[in-house]
Amino acid sequence: MSASYDAAAVAALADQQVSWRDKALPPAFWGRTVADVLAGKPRLSELPTPLLTLSAPGLQHNVQTLARWCTEHGVQLAPHGKTTMAPALWAKQLEADAWGITLANVFQLGVARAYGVSRVMVANSVVSPLQLRWIADELAADPEFSVMVWADSVRTVEIMEAARAAHVDAGARQLDVLVEVGGVGGRTGARGAETALAVAAAVAAAPTLRLAGVAGYEGAIAHGASDEGLEHVRSYLRDLAAVHQSLKYDDGVVPVVSAGGSAYFEQVAQVLAPLAKEGARVVLRSGAYIAHDDGYYREISPLGLDPRTDGEQLVPAMHGWIRVTSQPEPGLAIFDAGKRDLPFDEGLPEPQLLRPRSADEHVRPVEGMTVTKMNDQHGFLRFPSDIPLVIGDELRVGLSHPCTTFDKWGLIPVIDDPAADDPVIVDLVRTFFS
Repeated sequence: MSASYDAAAVAALADQQVSWRDKALPPAFWGRTVADVLAGKPRLSELPTPLLTLSAPGLQHNVQTLARWCTEHGVQLAPHGKTTMAPALWAKQLEADAWGITLANVFQLGVARAYGVSRVMVANSVVSPLQLRWIADELAADPEFSVMVWADSVRTVEIMEAARAAHVDAGARQLDVLVEVGGVGGRTGARGAETALAVAAAVAAAPTLRLAGVAGYEGAIAHGASDEGLEHVRSYLRDLAAVHQSLKYDDGVVPVVSAGGSAYFEQVAQVLAPLAKEGARVVLRSGAYIAHDDGYYREISPLGLDPRTDGEQLVPAMHGWIRVTSQPEPGLAIFDAGKRDLPFDEGLPEPQLLRPRSADEHVRPVEGMTVTKMNDQHGFLRFPSDIPLVIGDELRVGLSHPCTTFDKWGLIPVIDDPAADDPVIVDLVRTFFS
């Protein structure tokens, strides 16, 4: 059964006023509510640059595509909400039968609680006593709330148990813990089955904790889709499955076996989905898929440009909009977006379309332009001398890596058609990163 959320709280986002804090909107909109702004059906030409937009049809396509794919491949989905930190987008994922929402830390869990998300996986160890006590209070206050955390060492288990035992009453709800299995070259996670089993034994012996399954992250095992890289991923997933199969769970526990970012989810299904027939709940945690991109995930996703699995391809649902502000030398244009506006860690923006300069022109594709570097607030665009680019021209650019895109914008316009001459703004999505 999919998790629930507080629909009234999400709907109330439309009642919030926009202000100078929202760099996506011009002063003409400040002081108005989101609902009031949208009622005027503003167009892209009414918004300043630099700008990030989302595509309404693209988001819908991606949410529905991966939901169908998961159903067809016998796995469930708890999308990683840290990608967007946008409760309105989490709601779309939950309405598409997501089992829960995954988050990376307790601050993010607080956002989920504020918007009533009923089932959350914190894909991390929680070792702060203050945070552990707060989670205990939330579990005590809401019988419908479910949360899982990870542990990859006996020491982590000892810290969790000590903090909770000093705070909760006898008979209080236990905290569900997944044993995190790591791999050579990976990030966190118990290295080796012996360590993982010791962690599981410590959890099982802790009165205020409950062993609820195993988890891990295969995305840190490889960085590419070569045959060798994919085999490294599969080998790691087989090790994770073996740890799960070695564990004994309490009666009534449906163990969770979880892996799967947005790069190798078809490998996860291939290796782990058969565990569902043995009584496990196999849960993917893909997050970047909702926006996809024109860079890293376009190349690496199983449903990207070169699909490695069946199903519809994902589409890029996020774009940047930039404006040329200077042409200090031939073939060089400086534009008004930098590292604080657009992502750069997994590839620089990709020039795609030139916006109309007048009412009798249309958007047109551009070729031969390359973004070569970005400063904090400026970007460098190289272009052939035969392209009549001038100061004031506006371009649409493709972006790479959703996880470092959303965090730069507190309010993101959603448009009806990113290829239109002047798209209509159909929504404004609020994010919560700080």
